[in-house]
Amino acid sequence: MTTTTTPHTHQARRSVGIGRTLACARRVLEQLSHDHRSVALIVLMPSVLLLVFRYVYDSTPMIFDRIGPQMLGLFPFIIMFLVTSVTMVRERTSGTLERLLTTPLRRGELIGGYALGFGVAALVQSLVSSAVAIWLLGLDVQIPWAIGLFAIVDAVLGTALGLMMSAFATNEFQAVQFMPLIVLPQVLLCGLLLPRDQMPRVLELISDVLPLSYATDAFTELNNTDTFNGTMTRDLIVLVGFVVVSIALASLTLRRRMP
Repeated sequence: MTTTTTPHTHQARRSVGIGRTLACARRVLEQLSHDHRSVALIVLMPSVLLLVFRYVYDSTPMIFDRIGPQMLGLFPFIIMFLVTSVTMVRERTSGTLERLLTTPLRRGELIGGYALGFGVAALVQSLVSSAVAIWLLGLDVQIPWAIGLFAIVDAVLGTALGLMMSAFATNEFQAVQFMPLIVLPQVLLCGLLLPRDQMPRVLELISDVLPLSYATDAFTELNNTDTFNGTMTRDLIVLVGFVVVSIALASLTLRRRMP
């Protein structure tokens, strides 16, 4: 006897899956809320770093206006990558992931829940750091909402890459070691230190496939225009694409336990 699947059945399953994803995200946020050090690291550290950066160049504020937007994207990216990758490895070593995956929760729903939970944390982090940079530290920008938007996407990108790379770490120390492997090359090649078109051709080609390059391009463009143009739209689409692909790969490579 065959079982027919109706549109109502598909919709019911989708609703159940969304409910499980939201429940997982709520669990992540509740867990974070009980870890005050992590909350301080996520919410306050980018603003503290921006404050230090601002007063390093106190006598030359034009440097802060030129590089500050890039820092506004870079600091949340690094911190969310670190927090997310270490947290996921800790969940695996403690057996939490294995217990969760013995429930009806699917891998995609679990990764979606973690991505959503940390994404909310990234959203709060970016809003706070953007507000501090623009209204407290006096960052001179033409389109404040666009600066905040790209800061949020950068932070979520760090979360997505952290989820993906955590699958390849067997302990928390290895998760931290991925920072110089994944983050530092992007910082060096993204165009922050030297415009990408002035790099040797091979390095420019490598930078073309690194997501942080498009974030830096967007922040640089925001320094030079007062309208949200097609170039920034392209950069935003590319960054969102990297986020989606990283989360999908994280779902495919997720392991229940350590080997």
